[in-house]
Order: sequence, then C-alpha cells, then structure tokens
Amino acid sequence: MQKEDKILVTGAAGFIGSALVWELNRRGFDNIVITDRLGTDEKWRNLVPLRFADYVDADTLWGLLDTPLLADTKWVFHLGACSATTETDAGYLMENNYHYTRRLAEWSLASGRRFVYASSAATYGDGSAGMVDGQDHLDAYRPLNMYGYSKHLFDLQARRNGWFDRIIGLKYFNIFGPNEAHKADMRSVVDKACAQIRGEGRVNLFRSHHPDYRDGEQKRDFLYVKDAVAMTLHLAATQAAGGLYNIGSGRASTWIELVTPIFDALGLPVSIDFIDMPEVLRGKYQYYTCADTSRLLATGWNGKTHTLAEAVTDYVKNHLVPDLRLGQ
Repeated sequence: MQKEDKILVTGAAGFIGSALVWELNRRGFDNIVITDRLGTDEKWRNLVPLRFADYVDADTLWGLLDTPLLADTKWVFHLGACSATTETDAGYLMENNYHYTRRLAEWSLASGRRFVYASSAATYGDGSAGMVDGQDHLDAYRPLNMYGYSKHLFDLQARRNGWFDRIIGLKYFNIFGPNEAHKADMRSVVDKACAQIRGEGRVNLFRSHHPDYRDGEQKRDFLYVKDAVAMTLHLAATQAAGGLYNIGSGRASTWIELVTPIFDALGLPVSIDFIDMPEVLRGKYQYYTCADTSRLLATGWNGKTHTLAEAVTDYVKNHLVPDLRLGQ
C-alpha cells in the first residue's frame, strides 16, 4: 500500500471499521473515503478522532462508484453489515449483507481493486463440522442464525464465481475492544461486565446447559480489536494471500478467564453469579470456538498480539474507565 492510494472503507463508523481507519491513520494513511449508515445511535462519535478524505452514506454509494470521488480507489475494505445475530428480518439481511457485498465485489474485481470483506465465524454454526477456513469445507457448515447464513451465502457465491484467488474474506471470531459502545446488547461481554462490576461489584455469566462444560467454562476464541485490524491489514497487503481466513487468537478461553482481568484492572475481588441462559438462545449457543489460524500464519503473519489479560486490562484502563475511543 502506498500513502497516496485511495482506500474505501464501508462500515467505517462501526466497531471494527473505525478501528481499521484508526490503524490506517496510525500508519500514515488518510486518503480514505468512508461509508456507513449513521442512523440515530452514537457510533458517529467513533469518527471524530479519525482522519479521512470524505464521508458517503451507504445508500448513496452506488451512484458515486464511477465518479472522480471513487473511480481511482485501489483498496476496498467492506466491513459494513448488520451484525446482529438476533435479527429476524431475513429479507433485510439478504439485501444488506449478501447482495450489497456481491455488488461491491463485482465493482472491485472489474477494475482490479483489492477487495477485503468481513465474513464471520458465525458461518461455522455449532462447530460440529469444524472451523476450518479456506473454501474446501464450505458445504459442510450450517449457520445457526440468519446473520451467519447471509455471510455464508456470499462465501459460497465467491467460491462459485472463482473469486477467492483475488479477494480476501475474514472470519472474525469474538472481537472486543474500544469503539463498540454503540452496539448496545450486541457489544462484548467485557464492555457489559465492566459496567456491571463498576456499578455492583459483581458480574452475571450464563450458567452452562451442556453436560460437558461447567458454569463459566464455556470457551470462545477472544481477540482484541487492535490485533484484529493488524491481521486484516497484513492480509490485505500480502498479494499472495487470497480466500477465507480465520481472524482469531488461536486460543480458546473461558468466560471466567475473560472477566477475571476486569476485576483485577478495577482493583476488586472476583465475584461471579451464574444465571440461566434464556430459552431462545439455548439451541443456538456456541459452547466452544477456536480459530485455526494456520492459513493466516502461512502468509507470514508474525505480529505480536496481546494476551487475553493484556487486552482486557488495556481496554478497561485506557478506554472503558476514561470513556475514550480510539484516537482520543
């Protein structure tokens, strides 16, 4: 990537999108056109500390693709999507997540632009068919919700069209960190737990309803957003890279391991209450996720990442407690 290259980032006011723009700024890039749907929530605040060339509403993007504003774009990071796993409007998810991605990929490929898009670990479903990235096992995966299916459908379309030698899809696992406050109920457990611990001195975690896992010992692959965007930019800049890649830590950690550093960072004793999981979630709950990162490592990724405790501590002390977004 050259400093003068024009970059398009969709979903740029969102969680991972704004973190990506922040990291690009840190590396000296600001010829960035950003797009999003700002709506009525507070995610616009994520943009305030960032440097970019222009803002375009996501619904007006199509009319501007071949104008001087965007025609010379060289890099497309498509991170915009409805990411609510509880969204039930299937038609909206198909249009917003599947069709939008397909149209933007077609435009990018037509002129040789580098196209990097967010798939999701939700495409793996309950994990019983494995969580292997690449395109060889796509037919075995059964997403548990419509969000995951809308992402999976584009992965299948990209394979069908033979695009994976020219584009990159990112299967983000459990990403957490600054700039997620606007996500309300969809924000990470670290954000929610920190608020509860600061207010009550204790935190609620879901009780296990699976015989193989004790309460609080359900496992997920947690990754700090600062590490996730570093991995994203590495893959984008690695021209030999193509296809689907897991973006995770490669480690499975328990919910107890996740929340314990919050208490430590706040100087409080660990106090956890276990509560029943809502019935509506029980059949769709992932008890274990762990990213196989061998394909990522094979591209030459050797960047230093935060340990879980380091990441949680940095998030709590440098962002949540002082209420600071990236770049502030």
